Amino acid sequence: MQILLRLLRPHLRVLVLGLVLGLISNAANLAAPLATKRIIDTLGTGDALTGPITLLLVLVVIGAVIGLWQWILMGTLAEQVVLDARLSVIQRYFRARLAELTGRPTGELVTRVTADPGLLHQASSSIVGLVNASLAFIATLVLMGTLDIVLLLCTLTAVILVGAIMAVLLPTISKSQKLAQDAVGELGGGLEGTLRAMRTVKASRAEARQGSRIEADARRAAAYNVRAARRAAWVWTVSWSGVSLAIIAVLGVGAWRADAGLLEVSSLIAFLLYAFQLMGPIGELTQNVTALQSGIAAARRISEVYAMVPETSDPRPGVQVPDAPVLAVRDVTLRYADDSRPALDGVTLTIPSRGHTAIVGPSGAGKTSLFSLLLRFLDPQSGDLYLHGRPYRELSPDEIRSELAYVEQEAPVVPGTIRDNLLFSRPDATEAELHAVLERVHLADKVASLPEGLDTQLSGAELSGGERQRIALARALVRTPAVLLLDEATAQVDALTEAALQDSVRERARSSAVVTIAHRLSTVVEADRIIVLDNGRVRAVGTHEALLESDDLYRGLVEALRIAVPVPR
Repeated sequence: MQILLRLLRPHLRVLVLGLVLGLISNAANLAAPLATKRIIDTLGTGDALTGPITLLLVLVVIGAVIGLWQWILMGTLAEQVVLDARLSVIQRYFRARLAELTGRPTGELVTRVTADPGLLHQASSSIVGLVNASLAFIATLVLMGTLDIVLLLCTLTAVILVGAIMAVLLPTISKSQKLAQDAVGELGGGLEGTLRAMRTVKASRAEARQGSRIEADARRAAAYNVRAARRAAWVWTVSWSGVSLAIIAVLGVGAWRADAGLLEVSSLIAFLLYAFQLMGPIGELTQNVTALQSGIAAARRISEVYAMVPETSDPRPGVQVPDAPVLAVRDVTLRYADDSRPALDGVTLTIPSRGHTAIVGPSGAGKTSLFSLLLRFLDPQSGDLYLHGRPYRELSPDEIRSELAYVEQEAPVVPGTIRDNLLFSRPDATEAELHAVLERVHLADKVASLPEGLDTQLSGAELSGGERQRIALARALVRTPAVLLLDEATAQVDALTEAALQDSVRERARSSAVVTIAHRLSTVVEADRIIVLDNGRVRAVGTHEALLESDDLYRGLVEALRIAVPVPR
């Protein structure tokens, strides 16, 4: 409820206007039965009917116009609240720590932006609707009481019975909606992951098995939605049936009282009109409470996004330390959980401002964890990192990443055109710079052969995995960062292209730092120095030749991969 109220707070004026319009519309509708009574009474006296009929028509027109205005106003407000909710979730995604996002299925994160805020559409105006319906309900009962107390008591008895049943059923709607949305999130996560791995699914002949799992998630979501629909159906049926039975009882008792001379026929007709009109506030109350329950369920899921830990920093003024290495790691320890073994344990190393540094080691040695620290995707439990001699804790994530360019192992491309991808990390790059970097990664001819060249959409472009990886590398090379971080950037390219890319690495290393994570050592045998990680610790540091002679682990890695020592040129 707090999340919903937070989203509604910026629109308080619109809510108040909607409330006022609703009160005016309800007042016009409430006056209509009394105007009808006046017409009937006028028939008995023989007076002119022009005035009462005109009054009734004016009330109907006013009620319709004001009601239309309120409907449009609250509908617009509902869409704005949904938009605000989506924008707030998106903003929190981009401000959240990377671990908060990577620890959840992508499809579920998408559902929090698409499906969940949609449930706030009706809930956003439900508060105004509840107030209007409650006041209309009370006013209707008061006016019914002015006509006949006995009939009012009959009506109240039915209302109390209906209210008691609804009080039991309504809370179950919110619970069912929450479970349904959770199931939809799991469905989205499973489907998104399966679609990504569809080549593997088909190659493994696992279409039926994996399809059955996704279908089971869909059926579970449907079951929860059916349960919520049944609860809502019971609420609506009880409310409308209760009012209908009340009207029948009022008609019977009222007819008896009118026949006994205890009630005027015009008063009975007006009372019946109010009884029928009472179905409006009761139905509106039911609808708004149901919408509010659904909205609360959605807001509860959105609140989980709000609870994501954002990237924080305490930036302080400072200057680069002269002659300091571009990056330094001092006695750093990193754990992914308090009770887990360290991913990095007391790591100390430096990255010179120029040259090519390679980081190698067996799987699980801590190579990717080290990159995560350098990019400040994670913060260590102990120890310090330095950029140009300044502690990371005194720098914002933006300041740190402005000095780094990063190419992931999977080298993902972002949605958009080839040009969009190349400009992603440096929007002001010129056309000449883009073509130059494509030449360096041997993609200039390929891009030139595409119908729309640089403006070709990557989603429809016929590019191989290696070509997409080269686009990701070009995206990093178009910048001139202090440090270029490569996570096995040549994993999916042929030998000739790899040699050309190594030339690009050597060229960049002459003027800045290049740090390479290598899963195959052929990419780093010419590095200026190699850092060997093992079990989260720095095991050895040296050149390829020196490590071959001095370190058993490094020698074993080289021998396992059957990499020959390069012949000096």
